[in-house]
Amino acid sequence: MKLMEGFDSNYRYILVAARRARQLSGGAPPLVSTNTRKPYRVAQEEIAAGKIQYSINGKGRAAEQPAETPAGRQELSPKQNQNSH
Repeated sequence: MKLMEGFDSNYRYILVAARRARQLSGGAPPLVSTNTRKPYRVAQEEIAAGKIQYSINGKGRAAEQPAETPAGRQELSPKQNQNSH
């Protein structure tokens, strides 16, 4: 498996995609239009489109505004539109 851009490892990519798929299964609306109904595939397409950001203990990529949980766990949030201030 090729390392996805923006991820430090394939393992991290799988964790982020799985967590987002869980959110989609729980009723979260998809951030991309797609023909598939499988939550994991939708999550992969959202990541590929750059719609998902992640942070780990408050450490995210510099271009993103990381979302933090009180316990410092990994949290996903839709990527904010930088032009709509």
